[in-house]
Order: sequence, then C-alpha cells, then structure tokens
Amino acid sequence: MSRILYSLTGEDESRPFSPHCWKAVMALHHKGLEFEEKLLPFTEIPTVEGGVTKIVPLLRDEDTLVSDSFQIALYLEETYPFAPSLFGGEGGKAMARFVEGYSQTTIHPAVTAIALMDIHNMLDPVDQVYFRKSREALLGKPLEEAFPDRDASIAAFTDKLRPLRHMLRSQPFIGGASPLFADYIVFGALQWLRVATGSVHLPADDPALDWFERCLDLFHGVGRSVG
Repeated sequence: MSRILYSLTGEDESRPFSPHCWKAVMALHHKGLEFEEKLLPFTEIPTVEGGVTKIVPLLRDEDTLVSDSFQIALYLEETYPFAPSLFGGEGGKAMARFVEGYSQTTIHPAVTAIALMDIHNMLDPVDQVYFRKSREALLGKPLEEAFPDRDASIAAFTDKLRPLRHMLRSQPFIGGASPLFADYIVFGALQWLRVATGSVHLPADDPALDWFERCLDLFHGVGRSVG
C-alpha cells in the first residue's frame, strides 16, 4: 500500500495510545482513505524514512512525507478536496487551532497527571529507559514523585472538560451536527487516557462521556476496537 501512517506503540501493539497519532488515524478515516498503520516504539522512530523525524505521527502518501498531526490534517484537506472536509472551511481551521491549544494546555497536562506511570509501564524496557530520562528532564523529578496524588488528579479531571460540556448543550459535536478535526483533537486526548488507564474517569451521566462514546463509534468503531 502506498499510504503509510507511522504511529506510536508500547510493548503491546494492540494498544496504540498516542493522542497525536489518534488524531491522524481519525482524519484518514474521515477522508475515507485507505492506509497501513505501522506501529513503532519511541526508540525506533528515528530509524524510519531516513530519520526524517523523531516524533510520530508521520504520514507517507506516495512520495510525500508529512509529520505532525495538524499538518497531516491540512495536507489531507488540500490533497483530497472532494473527500469529506476535516475543517468545513477556513473558519474550521482557525477553530481547530483554538481547540488544539485548549487540549494541549488543559487536557494533556491533566491526562499526564493521571496516566504518567501507566504509560511508562506500557513500554518495553528499552523505551522505559528513554521515557524516564526524557520525562524526568522535563518534570525535574523522578516519575514516581511527579504526581503523588493520582486520586486527586482523577477527581479534578472532570472540571477540565467544562468547555466541551458547555458546548454540548447546543450541538452533538465540536464540528456541529457531525465531527470535524477539532473533535478528533479532543478525542485523541481522551483516547490516550482510556487506552493507558482503561478509563476516561468521567461520571456515567456526563455529556462529555456521551460525546466520547459517539466518537468511539465513528468509522465502524475504530476507536472502540482498541482498549
């Protein structure tokens, strides 16, 4: 197959967990494009495609290489304009940038506080060494000491989704009546949490959970097939 998406995995390849890779997976399905997903551990990413990137997702589409989930979405939108739109116009691109900022500055830190050790434990021994060294350099302390009160982090998580919950009073998806790339940005963050820990840690009656369940069911349940 000429279209390949390089994605991140831990020791168990049946549980890809990267939020950014999930954005790209959902974007490709949204466009109705066939692709092969090649799963890589952290330490093997620099060995593919001539070492063009140290991070994934990385998309090869024929002779074109595109890295970064948002850049992949923009590329797909431009290259396949007759497939369903990921943005619904320039305003949708701008909205998605805002949602990306919200997700990465609010949701991602909250997920990290809950799932840091779960993610570490998903990795093979070589990747555990890499993960520990790189994350401890960022956090300035041992992984085990970075977020000592996991229960408190879980209790605080529901509040991080207040903007999503507020929006769901008016429409079923961030994109409106149907999902757009902005939905896949937030979905990727919650899927990261779900795959790493086994739960998104939201109350059963939470509208944000209902939205996430709808996203899991998209594209014949591609998100639900991993857990």
